[in-house]
Formats: sequence, C-alpha cells, structure tokens
Amino acid sequence: MVNQTAIFIDAGFLLSVGGHRVSGTTLRSTFTTHYSTLINGIVQAVKKNTGLNNLRVYWYDASKDGLFTEQHKRIGLLPGVKVRLGRISYNGEQKGVDLRLALDLVGVARTGAASVAYLISGDDDLAEAVEEAQDLGMKVVILGVSKPEGRLGVASVAEHLALTADAVEKIPDAVLDSAFTRVVEWDQKHAESASEISKAPTVSPVAPKSPTPAVMAQKKSPQVVDSSEPAAVVYSSGSSGAGYQGAAAYEHREEVTAEEIGIKVAESWLASTTQNELLEILADRPTLPPEIDRTLLKDCAQVLGEWKTDQQQIRRILRSSFWNQLDRLT
Repeated sequence: MVNQTAIFIDAGFLLSVGGHRVSGTTLRSTFTTHYSTLINGIVQAVKKNTGLNNLRVYWYDASKDGLFTEQHKRIGLLPGVKVRLGRISYNGEQKGVDLRLALDLVGVARTGAASVAYLISGDDDLAEAVEEAQDLGMKVVILGVSKPEGRLGVASVAEHLALTADAVEKIPDAVLDSAFTRVVEWDQKHAESASEISKAPTVSPVAPKSPTPAVMAQKKSPQVVDSSEPAAVVYSSGSSGAGYQGAAAYEHREEVTAEEIGIKVAESWLASTTQNELLEILADRPTLPPEIDRTLLKDCAQVLGEWKTDQQQIRRILRSSFWNQLDRLT
C-alpha cells in the first residue's frame, strides 16, 4: 500500500456545515464559497497533520441528470481534484452520491493507492464502507467542522460513523474563514423592499446579533408565534422557560429553538430573494419549495441533531415559524 493520503469530500455536507458556520443557516444564497481556497486549505491541513503527499481529492456532488455545471467544471479543473456527480431527484434530493463515495473509498483501499483516507461527511450510511476499507488495511479519519459544544467536537457527524473511523480531526478555522463568506444581512432596506413587493405596510425587524441570530416573539403557546406582539432578539435555547421543569423544560427549549431557526431562515431567504420568487412562494402557500424545506431541516439538524428533524412536532414548528416571520416582514 502506497504511503500517501486520499481525501473524500461530500460537497453537500461540507457546504452545509461550513455555510452554517458563517451565516447561521445552510441556505446557499446566504454565503459564497471560494472553492479553490477551501480545497487547497484542506489538502495543506491534511499534509501538515500526516507529512504525506495526497493522491487526489474526490469531490462528490449532485446535479440535474448528473451533468457538469460550470461550477463543477471549474472545481474539476483544479489540480489533483476528481469530481464525481450523482443526480438531483424531482423533489431536489441527492441520489447516488453516497454510493459513489463508498465505492471509491473501498476501491482506493483495495488497490492500495493510499494508506490514509480523510473523509469529510457525516452520513451514517458510510460506516460499512469505512469498515471495509479498514479491513483492507487503510486508515480512515473523519475530518469535520469544529463544534466545541457537541459531544463529538464536530458538527453533524453521526456518532456511529465517528465510532467506526480511526480518528476524528477538525478542518482549521482559518481555512473555513477564508473559504466561506456571508453575503446577506437582514436590515431595514430589505424590509422596505419586501413590503413594496407584497404591497403591505413595512414592519421593521430587529437586527440580528452574534454569534447566531435568533429572533423570538412573545408567544401564546410554545408552538405558535403571536405576530401581534413586537419581536425581540434573544438567544433562548439555553434557558428552561418560565413554568417548565424537567423534561417539559427540555422539550420547550427545543421547540423555541426550532421556532428561532424557522425565523432565521425566513429572514435569510427574504434578504436575497427576488420579486418573482416572493410572489411564487406566497401563491403556493402553505407548500414550501423543496430548497427551503431542506434548509429548515438541515439547520435544525445543525443545532438540535439529525434525529430531531424526524419529529413531526419540530417540523411543524419550523414550517409555521417560517411562514409567521414571512408574514411579519412582508
């Protein structure tokens, strides 16, 4: 087996956690990605950690009909980068990406082309491929985005996958800071523009605060935003909430956090939308576009954990708070 590394990147995963880190949401329109800076930074960080040369970077993404976009072509032309594409289904979900990654990981291990694989993904479905690569003599390291408050120390990585890997390491913050840039802010200008589009009176939102924007209105119940009351900026997920104790307080905090996520996504989306997009989403109400629905679930997974997104109560709160905030701002 050749003593060198190979890097396997689930692009959807990396862009979600990296974008969320700088903008507080996984919505692609809220941040830009400097791909060459990101990929080169990861390669250099891996080389610094191991002292080994890198075979290549495998970049896994999805596109319509599995065809290269202009962005995929630019990434594929970077030295030492191989782009592998799955398909985007009718409802916007990726298909075939994990399978391609798993086959390549095991294939590189079987041929002995690399001795250490760095895997940037959090999908539990890859655990079996990791184990097979290990059985073939390859060391597999999870490379993630730092999340100090998380149990694993990295964001959105399934615990089973982390336990299967040989180690869990972090992408340097400096690499992420230089590769991801926030591009939109919610401000009075966006409020006035949205109101003009919808022909409704302007409602002035409260400006977001660091580190993660969270807007919470006074509520009549834990699930429903009372849009008749003025909103105030708080970061409420760390408090138990008056009148709630024990498990009830924990559930209440989760519901409040889900509501804050829906509010944040609504603000971020509206700050970068067009007049036609706003009119279309209002016309299709209550159905949300797949991209926004996926963003709500991904953002929830970033904060509360992947399994929480399967709870119907949490999903209802995410979607209703998105619509409530959109109503308030337009």
